[in-house]
Amino acid sequence: MSAYPKTLQMMKRGRAFLGSEYAILCGAMSWVSERNLVSAISNAGGFGVIACGAMTPDLLDAEIAATKALTAKPFGVNLITMHPMLFDLIAVCARHGVGHVVLAGGIPPKGSVEAIKAAGAKVIVFAPTLALAKKLLRGGGDALVIEGMEAGGHIGPVATSVLAQEFLPELAEEHLVFVAGGIGRGEAIAGYLEMGAVGVQLGTRFACATESIAHPDFKKAFFRANARDAVASTQLDPRLPVIPVRALKNKGTEEFAAKQREVALLLDQGSVDMGEAQLRIEHFWAGALRRAVIDGDVENGSLMAGQSVGMVTREEPVAEIIGSLMAESEAALSRR
Repeated sequence: MSAYPKTLQMMKRGRAFLGSEYAILCGAMSWVSERNLVSAISNAGGFGVIACGAMTPDLLDAEIAATKALTAKPFGVNLITMHPMLFDLIAVCARHGVGHVVLAGGIPPKGSVEAIKAAGAKVIVFAPTLALAKKLLRGGGDALVIEGMEAGGHIGPVATSVLAQEFLPELAEEHLVFVAGGIGRGEAIAGYLEMGAVGVQLGTRFACATESIAHPDFKKAFFRANARDAVASTQLDPRLPVIPVRALKNKGTEEFAAKQREVALLLDQGSVDMGEAQLRIEHFWAGALRRAVIDGDVENGSLMAGQSVGMVTREEPVAEIIGSLMAESEAALSRR
């Protein structure tokens, strides 16, 4: 008999869909959600997701192969919809028989969902509004992640608690909905499961796991931070639709403002078009994240973190994190 009967029962549809023991997805964090963390999460009964980010098809190919060498359990791959080589990346996933592809960062381009499904994989989509969620699910999305603005990295404008109240009563009966953003403890997981979610996604709680390759100084910055240190970037130019990014305040957050001004000027001069302007902003984040995660430059790099960062106080193995989340959820459901 499992130690978490109530939680597992409420996660039943999510677990069946993912093929994992627990319906706990790991958010795709660029540079952090790579072979080591992804395989550790899948091996511990969760569902790891490789963050493809700005990777080339060759790099993704190597990352999937390396992850498969570390786990026999299912894991997914997160692809950014605006990636210029999206269809090549989808082909890499197909070649490896990846079972779940997460499409993030915008409306999936024409034919992308069909290409993923043609290879027999399931498609997980994100949607910031109920109307778009319904459209994406009608258009072939097999599951939906609703992510509130408490999350780290790229965020929308609405809080998780509000999204959950809007989306779950409308969608939960017929569709598979996972909730993300600001989840740091199992009591919150229990609450969203009771509202009809089939599982949850967490990023910040896993960023500083023992198995995470993030630099020790990156992890220390998380341990020191509290919720109010994780701030959202501001958009400086209305013509440059920059998706806000939540990260810990540092020099890097100021540098992003300067980067926006620089790109806006290039737009003014007509030396770049809107697509190129947005890609430059994306590349800025990829570089800034690498500086923080890999090089440990916590002053100038980007410390993407959700508001649940205050609940990350020490380095602990993935299996312990998942175990405590499940135990907290079970205790909360048992008290009901």
